[in-house]
Amino acid sequence: MLKRYFNGLRFGMLLQIAIGPMCLMVFNTAKNAGFAVAMSLVLAVALVDAFYIALASIGVSKLLEKDSVKKTFKVVGALVLILFGLNIILGVFGINLIPGLNLKPTSSSVFIQGLVMTLSNPLTIAFWGSVLTTKIIEEQFDRKELLVFSCGLVSATLLFMTFVAILGTILSNFISPAVANVLNIFVGALIIYFGLKMLLKKEKAE
Repeated sequence: MLKRYFNGLRFGMLLQIAIGPMCLMVFNTAKNAGFAVAMSLVLAVALVDAFYIALASIGVSKLLEKDSVKKTFKVVGALVLILFGLNIILGVFGINLIPGLNLKPTSSSVFIQGLVMTLSNPLTIAFWGSVLTTKIIEEQFDRKELLVFSCGLVSATLLFMTFVAILGTILSNFISPAVANVLNIFVGALIIYFGLKMLLKKEKAE
């Protein structure tokens, strides 16, 4: 069973290398608000990953194969990313697109932010569904082995995001306010890019 856990951990780490919007958010939060606050965001991401993996394991991903459902979730997920990206950029200029979000971020407010951003992309369920199905077929996992493997996947999220939070916290000690503002704009722009990329994929599908 321990082997299955480390298989999941290793596979999850490989997936984490493909840096996405939540990784950028963790880095930015650690840089601006410190390690403890960033870890509340990490916890939110890991909890949603665990929730979506659980849903995928019981076959909920099948529901997302419907075009109408898939398109709706893509649009919602893209708009949420664009909104948060714009909020980060405008926050540099003292403008809060989402009232209260940029002002003195707390662990609870950042945790809720993480839940909203991660939950806004239920298509992740379809991804995890394909991953788990492949493992069941290729390696003939039973239910217990699948659970242990999934725990490894979630652990990978926690470990990798914690490393990102540590990195952001360390770098914050060497970054001037001017450079920090530039990084905020850059991170916000990248998150907007991820959102626009989702919308463009929707158009191609049509």
